[in-house]
Amino acid sequence: METYKSVSATQRGGPETMQIIENELVPPVECQVRVLASCVTMPDVQARYGTSPFKLKLPFVPGYAVVGDVDDVGAGVTSAAVGDRVGVLTVWGGYTEVYYATEDKLIPMPADLNPAELVNLVLNYLVVYQTMHRSAKVKPGETAVIIGASGGIGTAYLQLCKLAGLKMYGLASKSKHAILHAYGAEPIDYHTQDFAEVIRQAEPDGVDVVFDGVGGDYYRRGKGLLRRGGRWISYGNPLSVSGLLTVLWRSLVSVLLPDGRKHIPYGTGLSRFNRDPYFEDWATLCELLRERKIQPVIGARFPILEAAQANAFLEGGSVIGNVVLLAPELMKAEIPSQESES
Repeated sequence: METYKSVSATQRGGPETMQIIENELVPPVECQVRVLASCVTMPDVQARYGTSPFKLKLPFVPGYAVVGDVDDVGAGVTSAAVGDRVGVLTVWGGYTEVYYATEDKLIPMPADLNPAELVNLVLNYLVVYQTMHRSAKVKPGETAVIIGASGGIGTAYLQLCKLAGLKMYGLASKSKHAILHAYGAEPIDYHTQDFAEVIRQAEPDGVDVVFDGVGGDYYRRGKGLLRRGGRWISYGNPLSVSGLLTVLWRSLVSVLLPDGRKHIPYGTGLSRFNRDPYFEDWATLCELLRERKIQPVIGARFPILEAAQANAFLEGGSVIGNVVLLAPELMKAEIPSQESES
């Protein structure tokens, strides 16, 4: 019997609750993907702790996105073939050597680009691109505030906002300010500075857009920073049902109040049933990567089966950029894992 391995969250809690499990390799009904890269993200961590409006039932395999090669297909599959390089927005299930997907979920990916970079486009760069261009509809010369500007999504904002010609302010701890300076953003240390007061002094006429992936009381403290026509974009996990209702209420109130400022949750105007915008944006991002107009910052690389160690590193709070899991053949070609360096 052929098998493959995954990393499962077996109970609520920290990375120590994750275990390697063995699974039987069965002929696929649709598509079997040999995983080359997976990303480690805060939604994975939050799902493990159960801090989400809709909790996943335990045990489950975390992992929001993968890139890999199709190595088997079912008899009825017509749009994918063995050998295709693909991405999948898995939402869960990505910490695995093999992933089974329906053919409509496969994202075409260039075989000549690095999977360790490509996998970050599937989730992080997609969210950033869509919040900028489909939700906020940014214009060159506008001023943006990035709340959480140093992680995987934060560094994607730095790159794509610079590419779009935006003036940037970014919130990050002092030790991470160098990456903000590198992309032309004005850093604000959220530990020691009142971000709203700093921006109010620097931009007395207000800012055009705030990208908020953190939530909490940032909206209450900062909504007054928006000028007329300004947009506050929320894209983070609301963490609970009450948090989700709060986000939706703020959005409704902003529509009803005639002050010209909008609170827009990510996904507004996008339909889960119309996937064309998603595939269009993934194709655009792949082309930007090919042209090196974007270049995902990778803070650490781990073997796929060291997902628990990778989660511990992410939760430690020191990472700048993305944390990725790689297949053994890619680990040999990439920088050694954070675990082996420590």
